[in-house]
Amino acid sequence: MDVLVFGGTSEGRHLVEWLAARGTCDVVACTATAYGASLIARGPHVQTLEGPLATEQKDQLMEEHDFVCIVDATHPYARHISESVANLGERHGVDVVRVVREGARGADGLWTGVADASEAARLLAGTVGNILLTTGSKDLATFTELIPDYVERLYVRVLPVVSSLERTRELGIPASHVIAMQGPFSEQMNRALIEELGIAHLVTKDSGPTGGFDEKVRAARSCGVDLMVIERPEEGPGLLLSEAQHLLEERYGL
Repeated sequence: MDVLVFGGTSEGRHLVEWLAARGTCDVVACTATAYGASLIARGPHVQTLEGPLATEQKDQLMEEHDFVCIVDATHPYARHISESVANLGERHGVDVVRVVREGARGADGLWTGVADASEAARLLAGTVGNILLTTGSKDLATFTELIPDYVERLYVRVLPVVSSLERTRELGIPASHVIAMQGPFSEQMNRALIEELGIAHLVTKDSGPTGGFDEKVRAARSCGVDLMVIERPEEGPGLLLSEAQHLLEERYGL
């Protein structure tokens, strides 16, 4: 049997490795970046494809394989990708199993929730003090456009890949303000960065326990910095990783 998995998330990687280790199927794993693909363990039952894939490419993939199901383990903020995966399954009559990530449980005054990067940037423009941005490179332009003194105040933590570093250079972010590292990070690492860089404001997404969210919350709280969280877009129903594994085992014999 063949299984199609979308997602360079930690859940996606764990699922691919779990399926490969069981040896009950061959897995085609699609990731949005070459970096995401490089993190997936290679094996005789795993084929990786680096995306993003166009609609025609996805349809061709479906025609070339007899997939028993599709697994959507994409990032919780990549709603447009989840929609395209759902449409793919519907077009080809193949079940889609959506893997979701557990989110934060109640702010209790520990952070300020915002709808998107624009709202976060507008609020930060009216503050003083250094900012540590841990939301990746995709929305960097929003912050550099809306925060007038970003060259002095903004520090960014991005993946250690060429595309991310080129993006920071294009936007005029000083190299000394770029931290290129692969997470998730411990509370101690977050706290060390906050203290070393004199951070007053930490911006993150609700990446859940597997994405190091709790460690950032604890570090921000212990250092007394302002924590701003870009809240997740609403998503449909799905299964946690362990639940998805049980379903794949029971329903499809994987």
